[in-house]
Amino acid sequence: MIFEHTDKVKTLIAKLESFMDEHIYPNEQAYFDWVSNHANLWKYWPGLDALKERAKEEGLWNLFLPHEYGEWSPGLTNLEYAPLAEIMGRVPWSSEVFNCAAPDTGNMEVLAKYGSPAQQKQWLRPLLDGEIRSAYVMTEPQVASSDATNIETEIRADGDDYVINGRKWWISGIMDPRCKVLLIMGKTNPDAARHVQQSTIIVPRDTAGIHIVRNQSVFNSHNSPGGEAELRLENVRVPKSNLILGEGRGFEIAQGRLGPGRIHHCMRSIGQAQRALEIMARRVENRVAFGKKLADQSSIRQDVARSYCEIEQARLLTLKAADAMDRYGNKVARDLIAAIKVIAPQMAQTVCDRAIQAHGGMGVSADTPIASFFTLNRFLRIADGPDEVHMSQLGKLKIAEYNAKKK
Repeated sequence: MIFEHTDKVKTLIAKLESFMDEHIYPNEQAYFDWVSNHANLWKYWPGLDALKERAKEEGLWNLFLPHEYGEWSPGLTNLEYAPLAEIMGRVPWSSEVFNCAAPDTGNMEVLAKYGSPAQQKQWLRPLLDGEIRSAYVMTEPQVASSDATNIETEIRADGDDYVINGRKWWISGIMDPRCKVLLIMGKTNPDAARHVQQSTIIVPRDTAGIHIVRNQSVFNSHNSPGGEAELRLENVRVPKSNLILGEGRGFEIAQGRLGPGRIHHCMRSIGQAQRALEIMARRVENRVAFGKKLADQSSIRQDVARSYCEIEQARLLTLKAADAMDRYGNKVARDLIAAIKVIAPQMAQTVCDRAIQAHGGMGVSADTPIASFFTLNRFLRIADGPDEVHMSQLGKLKIAEYNAKKK
C-alpha cells in the first residue's frame, strides 16, 4: 500500500487548507453566535451561500463522491478523499460549504448508484448543485434499529401509489427549511425473507401526512438548522415511480449507503482529534501553574505523546480501509470499515478529553471547539450503528475467517 498523495490530491489539499484559513476559521465565531441564538432556530447562517459559491469557483465541490459514479463524480477515490475530509472535519460545519455534509452525501450516493434517470434528474441534480438538502429516514423508536431488519414502518401498495405509515426518530437534517426530499426505509413485504422485506422510497418533504412530533436535542443542543426529530408518517402517499431500485431492495441500499458514510465520519473525527491536540499543545506551552509550564509536566507530555500515537494509528487504519474500498469494494472491506468506525470516534473522544483536562474550566466552555468535538464524537459512537453492533459483527466475521484457515 502506497499512501503518498498524488499531485492532484496535494493540489486539492493546498487549496482546501488555504480556503479554510481564509474563509472558514475566521468565520467560526460568527457561525457559532448565529446558531447559538434561539431567535435563529431552524434558520441557516446567512454567510453559507457566499462561501458555497466560492468553493464551487475554486473546484472544491462534491469531493466526496467516489470516482465510479462517472459523470456525477469529481473523480476522486475514497483514499484520495480521506485527507480532504479530515481537513473539513476540523470545523464540522464546513463540510456543508463544500457540499460534503451528511446526510446529503449518503443520499446522493444512493441516488447516483441506484436511482433511475428520472429520479436522478429530479433529486440528485439539485442535491449535487447544493440547491436543496435532504434527510434519510430509517431509525424507529419502538425497535432496535441498529438491526435494520427490525424496521416496522409500512409501505403499502395502493393502485399506482404507495402509502406509508409509521414512526421514525433521530432523523437528521429534517428541520432545515432547505430539506426538500426524504429517503424513507420501510417494509413492503413483511412476509418475505428477512433481508428482502424492506424497500427505500423517495418522498418530497412537503407531502401530506409527514408530521414533526418533536425536535430531539443531542447533549442539550438543537443542532440547528438541521436538527434531529421524531416523525409520525400518516397515510403518506407517493407514486410507485418513487421507489428506488425495486421492492425488497431497501436493506441492500441501506448497507451500500452506510459503508462510505461511516468512513467519512471517521475521516472527520481524525481532523477534530488532530485539531484538539494542536490546541492542547499551544495551551500547555503557554500556561504556567505552580511556577512551572504545563508543557514541562511529565504527565502532560505523556498525554500529548499518547494522543499523537492514537491519532496516527487511527489515520493509518482509515487510509487502509479507504484503500480496500477502492480496490475490492465496500463488502470486502467491511471488516476494516467496522474496525475504524469503532476506533476513530472513541480515539477522538479520548484525545478531546485530555485536551479538555489541560484547559481546566476553559475546556468545558465554548471558548474552544474542543468540548463540541467531544460531544460530537460521543454521539458518533451510536450513530450509524453503535460500537457494540460493529464489534459483534466484526468478531463473528473474524472467528469464521480464522477457523476457515489451515493451521
